[in-house]
Amino acid sequence: MTFILDCVYLLIGIAISPVVLYRMARHKRYHSGWAQRFGEITRKQPEKKCIWIHAVSVGEVNATKTIVEELEKRFGDYEIVISTTTDTGFACASSLFGSSHTVTYFPFDFSPVMHRAFRAIRPAICLLMELEVWPNLVRIAEQQNVPVVVVNGRISERSFSGYKKIKPIAEKFFGKVSLILAQTEEYAQRFRQVGAAEEKVIVTGSLKYDTAQITDKVEGTDELAEQLFGKIENRKSKIENPLWVVGGTGSDEEKILLDVYRNLKQRFKDLRLAIVPRKPERFDEVAQLIEDNGLPLIRYSRIKSANRELAIERRVTSDESRVILGDTMGDLRKFYSLASVIFVGRTLVPLGGSDMIEAAALGKCTIFGPHAFNFKQAADALLAGNGAILVKDKQELLQVMEKCLSEPDFTGKIARNGQQVIKKNQGATQKTLSAITRLLKEQKNY
Repeated sequence: MTFILDCVYLLIGIAISPVVLYRMARHKRYHSGWAQRFGEITRKQPEKKCIWIHAVSVGEVNATKTIVEELEKRFGDYEIVISTTTDTGFACASSLFGSSHTVTYFPFDFSPVMHRAFRAIRPAICLLMELEVWPNLVRIAEQQNVPVVVVNGRISERSFSGYKKIKPIAEKFFGKVSLILAQTEEYAQRFRQVGAAEEKVIVTGSLKYDTAQITDKVEGTDELAEQLFGKIENRKSKIENPLWVVGGTGSDEEKILLDVYRNLKQRFKDLRLAIVPRKPERFDEVAQLIEDNGLPLIRYSRIKSANRELAIERRVTSDESRVILGDTMGDLRKFYSLASVIFVGRTLVPLGGSDMIEAAALGKCTIFGPHAFNFKQAADALLAGNGAILVKDKQELLQVMEKCLSEPDFTGKIARNGQQVIKKNQGATQKTLSAITRLLKEQKNY
């Protein structure tokens, strides 16, 4: 079985290599971490026992924040190794944890590579965020008596459908997982139906509620506001000069949002728009799209890198029709904190959505489209608590935005309700840590 799986991996690798090479050349991706991807990983504190956490990309990395904090408190004699798959995930993990813990790219699940990685990391336990159950990883972990835990577990409808088609195979590797800590009962049932043992699946809730910062303003917001709009004494109020932030947008979606914005500007002359695409390789594409639509543009990267001189600020803020392109990494929450209304992207097109918990936690009126299947639990909870607004298409988005901009009491109520929903759903961190602690004690690794 292992030989067949490795052959399949090899064939897939050969098939996708042209795509990888294209992205390396065109989008400057995959330029680093190749030794680590092939299992050459060096720990900072190899003399310590180790907890290995794998989080695919930025969203999963951010979801680990409270878990890592609690692990540091409870297991101070352990080193934490955080692996991630994407370049943006690696940058995020390095920023959050790199000063204290080992951050690495995730090794390929090719059996020789994974064996090399296990020899280098020597984990006492493996924590896989959401749904990263790789066959060779769980097989080698079982051989070495290393428990594997799926944390913040979820299976989307698409993944669930795929696993059901290969259920005899899925049962083999899900059956090797020591514990699955699912976000909801629906996800828990899906894990059980694809092969996880009934007694090994526990519902703990979503960690993303715990990592969401419930506040009215995040650090750096005042600086961003001054960079974009000038000094505070010269600015209008949010009601007089509202800012619509559309965050985490995807391909084919920005055109829809720009059309809505153009219509809104006919009635709300002072409305500003900030677009923050999800993927950095699309920044230039979205900039070109904005200009092709005849809208003036200002790229935030140019403001951020420029000297903060009054002449520059006056040039940036003098034309209030400019669309602001958030083409930097790590600044989305600052844009959200400045927003009058937020639209969460990748939801008007079938891309699965972006995280709406963060927007609601900041006390903002949050809107998203019908394609939020990757964040179904959060979307359902916010809608049930009247803490967000679902729009089905471009026309409905235009109507909802008109209502939000003309009725501040309505907008404020949605925002307050959203924060309450986030508070109500917190608590997954402690449930998760309790389960992990019990498992480590049973394994006599604690």
